[in-house]
Amino acid sequence: MTIQKINIRPGSKIYLMGICGTGMAALAGLLHENGYKVVGSDSGCYPPMDKIINGLQIPLHLGYSPQNIEQEAPDLVIIGNVIRKENPEAKFVLNSEIPYMSFPQALGEFFLSTKKPLVVTGTHGKTTTSTLLVSALKGLGLEPGFLIGGVPIDEKQGFKSGKNCDWFVVEGDEYDTSFFQKVSKFLFYKPYGAIITSIEFDHADIFSDLEEIKRSFKKFVDIIPADGVIAACSDWDSVKEVIKDVKGRVITYGFNKEADWQPKNIKVGSDNTQFIAQGKDGKKIKLCIKLPGRHNVLNVLSVIALSSGLGLDLEKVAKGLEKCKGVKRRQEVKGEIKGITIIDDFAHHPRAVDETLRALREKYQKRRLIAIFEPRTNTSRRAIFQDYYSEVFGKADLVLVREVPEAEKFPKDNRFSSKKLVADLNEKGIKAHYFPSAKEIVEFVKKEAKEGDVYAVFSNGPFENIHKRLIEAIKSQNDI
Repeated sequence: MTIQKINIRPGSKIYLMGICGTGMAALAGLLHENGYKVVGSDSGCYPPMDKIINGLQIPLHLGYSPQNIEQEAPDLVIIGNVIRKENPEAKFVLNSEIPYMSFPQALGEFFLSTKKPLVVTGTHGKTTTSTLLVSALKGLGLEPGFLIGGVPIDEKQGFKSGKNCDWFVVEGDEYDTSFFQKVSKFLFYKPYGAIITSIEFDHADIFSDLEEIKRSFKKFVDIIPADGVIAACSDWDSVKEVIKDVKGRVITYGFNKEADWQPKNIKVGSDNTQFIAQGKDGKKIKLCIKLPGRHNVLNVLSVIALSSGLGLDLEKVAKGLEKCKGVKRRQEVKGEIKGITIIDDFAHHPRAVDETLRALREKYQKRRLIAIFEPRTNTSRRAIFQDYYSEVFGKADLVLVREVPEAEKFPKDNRFSSKKLVADLNEKGIKAHYFPSAKEIVEFVKKEAKEGDVYAVFSNGPFENIHKRLIEAIKSQNDI
């Protein structure tokens, strides 16, 4: 049975299926912090989520089996998005009397119903913007609750209960909720305030086109109360279309002249980005942030826009923003060895790759920029963005492309081709090479790395631990 009016209180045992996912591990941490007995299962547990699960000493079953649930006898099961209806534990739960619910449903019921949730949505920049929003609130002397789909460098973990603060920052994903709830996650998050960074086509495995995505966003803005606030990036026609009939207050931001908040006098340095956030009412806020790139200017501006609508002290908000160090796996420097920089970045949508490469090019202007790409997401493994990728990777001096992981899971007529991307780039005069796996990429880098190189690794997964292997390979290369 699905969750109804059941008596789940601190001390109750809650079983999380797919507990090692980014959001599920964070939810497990929140539940643990609030006195629930947490246990879970997954097919594997990898960094950085393994540190959360192990650090909290949460019992973990590796592998899915009905016996796991029978042994634990939970009061409630939370079924993660990664779980399919064929999963043996899912089958067992659906055929039992054990109450169950989805991850976003649980987050909404357990943690957001007594808060004023601030939900950060959009195709791009959600994790970084959520982290910036938390930093902004901390600049006011507050300790907000939050659940973010990444690990803020300032916080060391992507969750906090925020028991003494009304604000709760949530990264709101438009991806679907579970196999038994085919609606967007953010529809469960009870938003009081929201940021919409961008809307374009993504998640080709669940959305048929951009119109379907916009319909989901329209449902989201419709649940924001009349006294709520939406900060929306009006550089996007799709965003303007979604917000045109909302009942709450809308504050726009962007580079366009019609926006309520605009960035002025942008200066990108090696260690920071400076600009002025200027409001239509003449208000000016000076900002100096540690994050590079035009896209991060907009991410910061979105927080200023939302904060203005919430009536917060913008000078204190700015001080909080200036302290933000960003998020792990977002332009995160993993190592500096012999004058060579290894960077990890989560970007996988071609526009996100484009913005990241643009930012890195600004920061490392006189250095050779090498992009290493693993097409791993359900969308990037499809052919839909095949030509788009050949455009954006042209900003790199050299591109190293891995074969599509588990390519056989996708039909040949709709499968991304790493070899074609390499051929297209070479035809455009951009040096590119194809590799079957991370092993061959590491061997290539060991031979070809030069002092001053910047290697930017793009993947949403562990990529065969390539970052550590690159660092070790460069250390062992005596000729650099």
